[in-house]
Amino acid sequence: MMHLKAIAAVAIAAALVSAGHARADDRYELFPFAKLFLTTPSDVGVASGSSPIPRQMVSFDKKYKPGTIVISTPERRLYYVTAPGQAIRYGVGVGRDGFQWSGVKTISAKREWPGWTPPAQMLKRRPDLPRYMPGGLDNPLGARAMYLGSSLYRIHGSNEPETIGQAVSSGCIRMTNDDVVDLYGRVRVGTVVYVLR
Repeated sequence: MMHLKAIAAVAIAAALVSAGHARADDRYELFPFAKLFLTTPSDVGVASGSSPIPRQMVSFDKKYKPGTIVISTPERRLYYVTAPGQAIRYGVGVGRDGFQWSGVKTISAKREWPGWTPPAQMLKRRPDLPRYMPGGLDNPLGARAMYLGSSLYRIHGSNEPETIGQAVSSGCIRMTNDDVVDLYGRVRVGTVVYVLR
């Protein structure tokens, strides 16, 4: 009986999402136990692995406008500015030595469970990599990706939550799948991203 109630709850949450009354990721807040019963590839694994650096609301530099993202490479933190002097802080993985960068970009595209095509430069270093990997639980881009301008860089999820807080990537900004889903729901195409070194 309890299992049937859980299925009904998930169905109601899905109906609310489909009808436009809630975002896809709100279903977990509406029905916290829904994660136990979801079976679609777009939902399974979003919550896999907790971040070693929990997200939290913090005071932040007032010079950044609400709705912008600031990434501090030395701190290995991403800040989403919510109001003057306030931001949500997330732990991130950043580029390893030789692959760190700085600058101002905008989010040019957003994708859920994106496929991955390793760039030519990466294939030269790692010829063992696949030429293309479809989106899914094993994809290194994780549950969501936000593309930064015309660059090869992205803010994306990760199937390796233990790398959060580390300098391990080829320049992309990694987040846990839970955190990247949260951020993805807050930002839009055109969001300004400051990357600081």
